Amino acid sequence: MPKQNTSPVEHPQAVLQEIERLAQHIVVARKRRGETQAQWARKLGVSQPTMARIERGDPAVAMASYVMCLWLINPSLGLADLVAPAKDHAALEREVAQVRQKQRPRRASASTPAQPMAAGLAALLGVSGKKPG
Repeated sequence: MPKQNTSPVEHPQAVLQEIERLAQHIVVARKRRGETQAQWARKLGVSQPTMARIERGDPAVAMASYVMCLWLINPSLGLADLVAPAKDHAALEREVAQVRQKQRPRRASASTPAQPMAAGLAALLGVSGKKPG
């Protein structure tokens, strides 16, 4: 078995809590189906003691074992969809901020797209774009 780079005790507390929450949900799903840990262990291809570790939320259990539990519960669940690029809000916000930074210098030196559009709308409506004075 390969050695882990990070000890589970070094994981952020929020991560450990999410693993525990996941484990609790796995327990509920298994029990609602009226199945034993041994039955699920056979389905997963792991030992019953490993199944017990999954249900305790042991972060040292292989991710594939947790993913297999999720698949047993809901085969149509697209786990990878949870981290799809379109759902990575932190990265999207960063990209938007970068685009806005690049646009700022151009807007200060040139007319904004709204100015020609406003003039065009005023012409269509037959009004002058100037304020009465």
